[in-house]
Amino acid sequence: MPANRKPTALLASLIDEDGEVRELTAEDFKQFRPTSDFPELVELLTRHGKWGRPPMPPEDRKKRVTLHLDPDVLDRLKADGKGWQTRANAALRKALGL
Repeated sequence: MPANRKPTALLASLIDEDGEVRELTAEDFKQFRPTSDFPELVELLTRHGKWGRPPMPPEDRKKRVTLHLDPDVLDRLKADGKGWQTRANAALRKALGL
């Protein structure tokens, strides 16, 4: 949660002393409201009648592959954190002149 926003009482009650969401109880679920109570939020989250981005045409979608890499190569790709697969794809494209 951004530092400039304060949690609501309900949200604050769901967070434990470590700042993590605690295990939810039946009482917690009784307090929740359905998405339909927030049509403006649904409008923001939906595009083209579906959640998230519209699907890409099949010919433009990335393909799932299994690739065996040396441990040091994989460690280097993962060293910069999330997004390592995207960086690996970019490195391969550059190496192949694409």
